[in-house]
Formats: sequence, C-alpha cells, structure tokens
Amino acid sequence: MISLASMGTGLFTGLVETPAPSEAPAVTDVIDVRELRPKPEVRVAASFLEMPRPYWLGWPGTTYDLDGHQREYTALLRASANRLGMQVDQEAQPLNTDATIDAWIKKLIDTKPHGILVILQHMQTWGWINRIADQTKIPLIVFAPVGTAFTGHLAGPSRKTGIHVISSLDWSAVEDGLRMIRAKRLFEETRVLWIRGNERNETVVERLGTKVRAIPRDTFNQEFDKQPVTDEVRDLAADLRKRAVKIVEPNEQDALNAMRAHVTAKRLLKAEGAHALSMDCLGMVGARLVPTPPCAAWTLLQDAGITAGCEADLFGAMSLMMTSYLLDRPGYMNDPVPETVHNTLIAAHCTSGTRIAGFDQKPADYILRNHSESALGVAMQVLWPEGQPVTLVRFNGPNEMIIDTGKVVGNVQTPPAGGCRTSVEIELDNIEDSRDTLGFHQVVTLGDHRRVLEGFCQLYGIKVTHSPRFSTFEYGGQA
Repeated sequence: MISLASMGTGLFTGLVETPAPSEAPAVTDVIDVRELRPKPEVRVAASFLEMPRPYWLGWPGTTYDLDGHQREYTALLRASANRLGMQVDQEAQPLNTDATIDAWIKKLIDTKPHGILVILQHMQTWGWINRIADQTKIPLIVFAPVGTAFTGHLAGPSRKTGIHVISSLDWSAVEDGLRMIRAKRLFEETRVLWIRGNERNETVVERLGTKVRAIPRDTFNQEFDKQPVTDEVRDLAADLRKRAVKIVEPNEQDALNAMRAHVTAKRLLKAEGAHALSMDCLGMVGARLVPTPPCAAWTLLQDAGITAGCEADLFGAMSLMMTSYLLDRPGYMNDPVPETVHNTLIAAHCTSGTRIAGFDQKPADYILRNHSESALGVAMQVLWPEGQPVTLVRFNGPNEMIIDTGKVVGNVQTPPAGGCRTSVEIELDNIEDSRDTLGFHQVVTLGDHRRVLEGFCQLYGIKVTHSPRFSTFEYGGQA
C-alpha cells in the first residue's frame, strides 16, 4: 500500500477534507462510460515565422514555395486540431519582424493559450524562438521543415525545458506535439479516485495538476453489494463471454459478478465527479470483502480510455493515464520478472486492456481466465502480438519518468508458469541484462513511443530515466 507519507509530502498540494456526495446515480442507471473521460478546453496559438520577402539565397532558398507550403501546413494544422478536439488561433499573416514578434508575445501573455506552435520558414527566424519561450513561459512546439535548420540551430532550443523542436517533413510529429499539450490538459482536468484505507480527502499532484480524491476502501465493496444484476450487467457479461476466443475457468456467475463490479465503478466515478481510479484491490480480496477481483471490470474501463489502476498504486495509475492521454491506447501495469535463460523480461498482471493498438482499433484476442492468485472472478489473458514493439513507462512521482522499449517475443501460459494471467515476454532494447530493468508496475503499451514520451517530459520539465544499457552485475561473488 502506498501512503501520502511514504510518497513524500512535496508531491501534493492543497490537502482538503471532502464530504461524501449527497446524490449518486441509482443502481439501475446506465452510465455511458465515454462520458467519464475528461473533456478539457485546449487552446493553441500558432503562427508562421518568415523573413521579409522576396527570398534570395539562404535556406530554404529562392525556389522554396512559401505560399504553397503555408497553405499545405495550414490545412494540416486544421485537420489535426479537428481530430484532437483542440482550438487553434492562427495568426492571419506570417510574422517577419522584431516588431510583429513583440506584439505577438504581448498577445500570448494576455490570452494565455495552453500551448504555442510556430512553423519556421527561414533559418534566420531561429533567434526569435528563445524570446517567445522565455517571455511567455508557455510550452512551445517548434516545427522546422527540412531546409530551415542546421544542427547548430537545434543545439540550444531542442534541449531546453518547455520547448519541443521537430526538424522534419513528417507532419505526424507535429500532431504528436499537439497531443502533448492535450495530454497535459487531460491530466489537469482529471480527478483520480484513490480507494484505500479510511481517509476521505482531496489533494493535487504537483506539476501534473491532477486531483486525487481519497475515499475509504470499504466504499467500493459496500456499493458492490448494492448492485443487482441489471439488464446492463447481463448484456455486458454475455458480450464478455461471446468475444473471448476461449473460456477456461470462469462460469456465467463469475462474469455477472465481474460486470457488477464494472457498473459499480462507473457509478462511483460518476457520483464523485471522477475520471480515473486506483483501488486497494488485493487487500479487498485478501479480506474476502468481494466475490470477485475487479480485473475484467478494469479492462473494460481501460478500453474506453478510463484509467483503472491496481493495488492503489497512484503513480502506476498516472502511468496508465500517460498512455491513455498521450498515445490514445491502454496498456497494463505489470510485475516485472527477469527471465535469465532468454535474458528477457516477463511483464505480468491481470488487467491488460484489449484495444492495445488504439482505442479506435480492433481489440486483441483474449482468453477468459480467473484471477490467478485468488482463483476468483474473471481476468483476461490478452494475447499480445509477437514481433511487435512495446514501450514501458513509469512515473517515479510527478518529476521523473522511466522509459524503456523492447519487442514482444511470446505470451507465457499459466500454468505451467505462476503469476498473472497476461504475461508477456519482452526482449528489451539497449539493456544488456534484463535484471537491470528499472521500476515496478511499469505500464506496457504497444508500439515504440520513446520519442513522443521524451518530448512530453522535456516540454513539462520531467526528468527521463532509462534502464542501464550495460550490465551492472559483477561476477565472481559478493563479499
């Protein structure tokens, strides 16, 4: 169990007592899970930066089609903003003098957008980047299409906190930058239900701005006991069984109980005005307070973009939010097991999402199993695609993130192995010895997202740590 005291008092601000909600949804109310995800306003200010025309020599060169590229990038920016649900305030004309830059900086300070995007159209515009960043203190995305920068131009700004520099022709990297700004707003607008202990209060995670509402652990099992088998519960349970490629242990009653837990979680989130949760689930099962662990219920929430974390690990849940909010896909927090014969890492837990390729993509196949440690309820063994890249991400508090990458080489079966139902064997990149893998309850997500995650960390001042590349183990015995 993690306590505020054990995590350090400097990580949270504004501890306040909160009353229990006076009105809660009825047990028969159907709550659309999509309504539980936060929907923050996200405003971005954008402009082209160019030199007074006509161009003569100097990159991007006389033959560079300024008007054509600006029409192209304006159309791409509008399309990205529509996809991401963001508001973009683009300057009507490119900025091309010190005076126009100064006026824009004043406007940015007055209007306080959540992020800034500049698209460079000449090498000599680089001098304005630090002025915009330093004077506004607003996260800044710099898009320098190939032909507008040498290595020397990037050396300073691209390593500065608060700036994310993209030197490329790949517009998808710009959209990733916009996703970073949106993800930060999602963190700020999220309230996490922290279901553990006997406390009821609320505080705020520093840097990320996420509200954390602690409520007593018994709240969940008491609400679960009130939850009947409604038509919604019955339909969800039938669908859960229908979509499985195989059912091993769970019977129909197990599936009904699992979906009672799912509907209970939705009611609690709605009643508390919350958008994510993390619960002392193992403690609850150990005390025999519920007939089912929440594993399958959590999987369904994760697939809808609602973070549902295990074991009241708050920063495990924040790591799940990272993949949901920035990468638009679920993952699962795992217990890391070094496999010393193959020199791989087995990432094991019972709550993997199934839409691992993206919320709008086809779900992965799964087998219905029970929770392996207790033999209760329903958990999914999600079958991760062999040969595909994965990323491991873990917040060590709000100011540091572990990021590693690797490749799926197999799905471990239980039995013969023990542990958790979804057990994915991963060959790690740039880690000589799997025993050196940093962290616990890292979140595994499909795809290599290292550069995007590192960009988010630089934009918001979060230190990045990687597991050591070379072995730290010494042979010859210990004294």
